[in-house]
Amino acid sequence: MNILIIEDEKPNANRLIKLLAEIREDAVITGVLASVEESVNYLTQHPQPDLIMMDIRLGDGLCFEIFPKVEIHCPVIFTTAYDEYALRAFKIYSLAYLLKPIEKNELKDALGLYDHILQETNPNKALDQLVDYIKSKSVIYRSRFLLPYKDGYKTILVSSIDYIYSEHKITHLVLDDNTDIIVPFTMDELEDQLDPVCFFRANRQHMIFVNSILSIHNYFNGKLKVILKSKSSGEIIISKEKSGQFKAWLDR
Repeated sequence: MNILIIEDEKPNANRLIKLLAEIREDAVITGVLASVEESVNYLTQHPQPDLIMMDIRLGDGLCFEIFPKVEIHCPVIFTTAYDEYALRAFKIYSLAYLLKPIEKNELKDALGLYDHILQETNPNKALDQLVDYIKSKSVIYRSRFLLPYKDGYKTILVSSIDYIYSEHKITHLVLDDNTDIIVPFTMDELEDQLDPVCFFRANRQHMIFVNSILSIHNYFNGKLKVILKSKSSGEIIISKEKSGQFKAWLDR
């Protein structure tokens, strides 16, 4: 059983290797990678393993940045100390989501699920069924924000948002009337909370609402330039790597 470990903290990687050796005599660790960039390079140049053990927070970003760049065909077990990423992890096919410090019994159960899938007469069908099950789970996306205002509170409807941007680690909502409102959430948190049918994470700093787009233009080196209806937005650049996703998002 070939297992790839993606983990940026050496003690955690060593603990995983030790537990895997205790649980599975046939476990072969094909590599230990510490970053998004290193993982993308490895997975594009090597055959995929039977299983990936993947930490969520890596040295150069979140592991979710790997998936748009590499099509991963094998099951993934996510590991992290932060349980707020659970929903996002299960949006991508995973066998399990284990919180650190990882317990031996929990890891054993996750590997047992892997064995159960392989025992199916049609393993690919079993994987597809699990993916369909995960996708079928009803997700309630945020429809409004309740924010402090003067001596009380005010409600902001998600439908009134033109775009969202981050500046100096502060997240702003820009409404359709050009009002700029600060919210106590990171861009990653809002990406999980808002309906992906309506909102697209254009880059690290911007998330755009589908109805706010005025025009789209080809840009140099395969990038796209997006002009929003809001006068305050300026130009938003979609990278070459994300341009395909963006066009697919619009063409639904």
